[in-house]
Amino acid sequence: MRGAPPFGLPVATIRASAPAKVNLTLHVTGQREDGYHLLDSLVVFAGVADQLSASIAPDLRISVTGPFSVGVPTDHTNLMMRAAEVLRVARGVTKGASLTLEKHLPHAAGIGSGSSDAATTLAMLAELWGVAPLPAMTPEVVALGADVPVCVSSPRPLRMSGIGDVLSPVAELPSCALVLVRPPVEVPTGPVFQGLATKQGSPMTPLPAALDYDGFVRWLMAQRNDLQAPAEAIAPQITEAIAKLRSLPAVSVAGMSGSGATCFGLVKDMATARQVARIIQVAKMDWWVAPAEIL
Repeated sequence: MRGAPPFGLPVATIRASAPAKVNLTLHVTGQREDGYHLLDSLVVFAGVADQLSASIAPDLRISVTGPFSVGVPTDHTNLMMRAAEVLRVARGVTKGASLTLEKHLPHAAGIGSGSSDAATTLAMLAELWGVAPLPAMTPEVVALGADVPVCVSSPRPLRMSGIGDVLSPVAELPSCALVLVRPPVEVPTGPVFQGLATKQGSPMTPLPAALDYDGFVRWLMAQRNDLQAPAEAIAPQITEAIAKLRSLPAVSVAGMSGSGATCFGLVKDMATARQVARIIQVAKMDWWVAPAEIL
């Protein structure tokens, strides 16, 4: 979807996937006077996604279905609707759009599903309306949320810093896969940040070039997610999820994405990811578990 053909001619219907964003690291390095936190994070995108579509309509509207549709707003507060309005105003579009969201990713789960949906909406509607897409660092895009710029730039792995508005390329990652696990608990972002012991942490160490899998594992194990401890204090189920992942020999590294509650296990390949996911799903039927390639 992000490799759409040149803009110019509107098309009838656009369909696209909005992949899960995973923070393999998340260092909190400061806080601005306006309250925004400064971050340093290695972000990857996983091959598990919400499914979106858009078609021309006289106004902006959205319908939501899927296993995680409950609680997703269908009015102007929906981030997809906000993104659509941002693009419409920025490009002087008078048309509307009928948006559909098939919600397969849990929301408020630390994997940026709402941000990815918004970023994908921006790309879809640029093609649908035949206008130039908005670059990731456009102020209106940044204002949609800290994770939206990196999601606009997906699916390549990136180093995200600042308030999410500084994106840098990283060395090619070795072939590997993820197991995503989310216990049935929502963790509010605000209290997690408030629970930080310090907001002046050190940044990530540089990611070396040409790492093999074992080298990447060693590098990851030396990094942090500073939000993990305060999130675990709010939701002990996160501790349980990480412990479950770490108990399986095939999982090389386990941690938490974003502010939780989704956790990840890094494994060598998709076959291993599927095996690990089956083991966890049988043991924890009420957890969301998804094996996923790193895109």
